[in-house]
Amino acid sequence: MHSIYKIFSLGFLLAGFLTAGESAAQFSFTGQVRTRTELRDGFGAPLQVGQDAAFFTSQRTRLNFGYAGYRTKFFTAIQDVRVWGQDASTNNRITNPAQNGLMVHEAWAEISLLDTNITKTGKDLSLKIGRQELVYEDSRLLGNLDWLQQARRHDAALLKYNHNGFVAHLGVAFNQNGELKSGTLYNGVPTGYAAGTNAIGTMYKSMQFLYLGKQFKAGNASFLVLKDDFNKYTLNETGAKAPVGGTWSRVTVGPYLNTRLGKSISLTASAYLQSGKDKDGANLRAYTYSLSTLYAVNKRFAIGPGVDYLSGNGVGSTGNRRFDPLYGTPHKFWGQMDYFYVADGFGKGGLVDYYLSSIIKVSPRFSINTDLHEFASATSVMSSDQNRLSRSYGTELDMIMNYSITKTIGLQGGYCTFFTTPTLAAVKGVSNARSNANWAYLMINIKPDFLAKN
Repeated sequence: MHSIYKIFSLGFLLAGFLTAGESAAQFSFTGQVRTRTELRDGFGAPLQVGQDAAFFTSQRTRLNFGYAGYRTKFFTAIQDVRVWGQDASTNNRITNPAQNGLMVHEAWAEISLLDTNITKTGKDLSLKIGRQELVYEDSRLLGNLDWLQQARRHDAALLKYNHNGFVAHLGVAFNQNGELKSGTLYNGVPTGYAAGTNAIGTMYKSMQFLYLGKQFKAGNASFLVLKDDFNKYTLNETGAKAPVGGTWSRVTVGPYLNTRLGKSISLTASAYLQSGKDKDGANLRAYTYSLSTLYAVNKRFAIGPGVDYLSGNGVGSTGNRRFDPLYGTPHKFWGQMDYFYVADGFGKGGLVDYYLSSIIKVSPRFSINTDLHEFASATSVMSSDQNRLSRSYGTELDMIMNYSITKTIGLQGGYCTFFTTPTLAAVKGVSNARSNANWAYLMINIKPDFLAKN
């Protein structure tokens, strides 16, 4: 993990320059070391009878540099993601490029397009360009996927307007594999890792979105329109995708609402439609909706039910009716064990998730979150020999504990169990599957501020 030491050496050298110029501008220099030790005994998909559980520790190391000056902001985040033992202890150079986890996670600049005399009135118009996280509302469709050690980012330009609680963001992105002398064909199938999209296997060629949001006394409401375009392709003689001219475009639109009903009840609702063409050129017509509530029994305990519905392809469906949750954070919504809408597929039947969530605030530093999920297919499920199966995927129980040692040091531990069904094993393609899966982890998160004064 020699690259980690290079990051810190560079960071501390830069810190000296930042501190020296602190009076002229505002600088920030923060870091993160996050280790997560996991016991995976059926994470993502059921294990077969006789398969052993996995046990490992992964680590994210980040250094973040920020600058804020006259009508200008700048930020960059350098990160290294590794599994303990991935590199031999005597290595002094990377020997496996596919496992090289050192990269630039964010690198952007933001320019204020209004004079400071105008921005003092509360009106703001700015342009943010570069590699950046896109996080909107509850991260259902656009999120940084921070649970993954490598997280999620986009290379994009973002025009931002804000005034009196009203927010309007216009974002655009255009991806290419490298500098070209002719044409704009884009191979969206990456090598060495799954694509950073819930349309697993293909990255968008271009993306445009408009986000409109309004804050009000009891919460906020917003509307999102997002179009992502995928390069058309044909299959060559080996079955690999070969890009050709043109794109297939997908459009996702819908509202979001977060509000309070009285002093004790919070409500979150959203609904989105998806149309156009999917990443493989099929006609697309899909939808999703979600509704959740949380009732604060007292200052220490809150509980509430919720439901998520994501449409899917049923028996005899024409075109594609499977809703794709875009570039959000599936881990946050559909079970901590990542059985749905992540790298491990589960067919195209869609998902219904009925759940009950609770939060216990044991103390200002210690809290316990518990979620009980009941999962089912949104459409009929057929076996390989064309027999109709139960729609039930099973039940998952998640228990997550958070404890803050200090403002910069946090512990998170979790235990999750999934009681699977034969239907789940069938859609996951696991034969002779065990009926119970478990996952446990302990995460240590250290986030120092190197410029903070003691």
